[in-house]
Amino acid sequence: MVDFTLTDEQRNLREMAHDFAVGEIRPVAWEYDRDATWPQEIIEKAWEVGLMNSHIPEEYGGAGAGYLDGCLIEEELSWGCSGIQTTLGCNGLATAPVIIGASEAVKQDYLGRLTEAPLLASFCLTEPDAGSDVSSMRTTAVRRGDKYVINGSKCFITNGGHANWYTVYAKTDKDAGHRGISAFVVPRDAGVVVDKKEDKLGQRASNTATISFNDVEVPAENLIGEENQGFKIAMMTLDRTRPGVAAMAVGIARAAFEFATDYSRERVQFGVPIAMHQAIQFMIADMATEIEAARLLTWKSAVTLDQGERNTLISSHAKRFAADTAMKVATDAVQVYGGYGFIKEYPVEKLFRDAKIMQLYEGTSQIQRLVIARETLLPRRAEEPTAVAA
Repeated sequence: MVDFTLTDEQRNLREMAHDFAVGEIRPVAWEYDRDATWPQEIIEKAWEVGLMNSHIPEEYGGAGAGYLDGCLIEEELSWGCSGIQTTLGCNGLATAPVIIGASEAVKQDYLGRLTEAPLLASFCLTEPDAGSDVSSMRTTAVRRGDKYVINGSKCFITNGGHANWYTVYAKTDKDAGHRGISAFVVPRDAGVVVDKKEDKLGQRASNTATISFNDVEVPAENLIGEENQGFKIAMMTLDRTRPGVAAMAVGIARAAFEFATDYSRERVQFGVPIAMHQAIQFMIADMATEIEAARLLTWKSAVTLDQGERNTLISSHAKRFAADTAMKVATDAVQVYGGYGFIKEYPVEKLFRDAKIMQLYEGTSQIQRLVIARETLLPRRAEEPTAVAA
């Protein structure tokens, strides 16, 4: 039997996340966006009530929540502000490789840090010359005795300027392409340098930074998994985090849809609310259908993980469709507002800018199509990663 009914616990979780978005995020979201303000107070409140680190297992102090549970949180908080949700949710991206492959000692230390205090971690894969083509990364890690020495630079790192530690991907075999990449846990106090904070189009309440590693030494036990298995770990990580990104896109789309719907009832042209005009009705109807479809794909991609099954194909379906839906719905919401939608005083302008990044990070919409095509045309064994993506 197929059943999309949420449990009482899941409904309560979604309600708690929505109430948090209403009370703590929405009232300040546009101010944080305007000033690109760091939401430290919101981080501390979200951590206190349990809306961060939901996927960390209970033995390390986390809630041990399922992936669908995480999607419920991520949609609601993104409905409040996707930039703030990106800040709150990035620990999930940084911790996923650690949960997948790190030693017990590393898990106890670094996962424990996040559950014992409102600290942040960052995921460092992308480089200036290595975005979708991960295999071209130039950051290196050289084994010297019982340590690895890391040199290189990473860009577009979420929470990079505020992280306590970093999950870093580096070449341990420079001539092996993606088969020569390894993953490491790197504490900030090992000598990590924050070079630059990016001034972004959207999601301005999140910190995005360039990070450098100049002869940064980490213990050999900070290697995640086996040497030269980092690419596989990265792809397994993105399979696990893309449902959450899709949920964020649904949250943005839902917010834009609600603003557009309310405005269409209030705005009068030609003697009637514009909601009475069929052209507007069709736009609203398409928004509603696409949001419902995006949410169903998102939930399926999360439930597939919760059932212990490989979700590479469905997570790419969900991420691609939800991201494109967010951009389309936000664009149409601006259209419904007409000229006012182009003015910063009105809310859909922010949502339009926020939506664009959903088509870019954690694998562009084009990379998702590449994954979908390869999975569809060239099915592979469950343990094999299918595409480069960052």
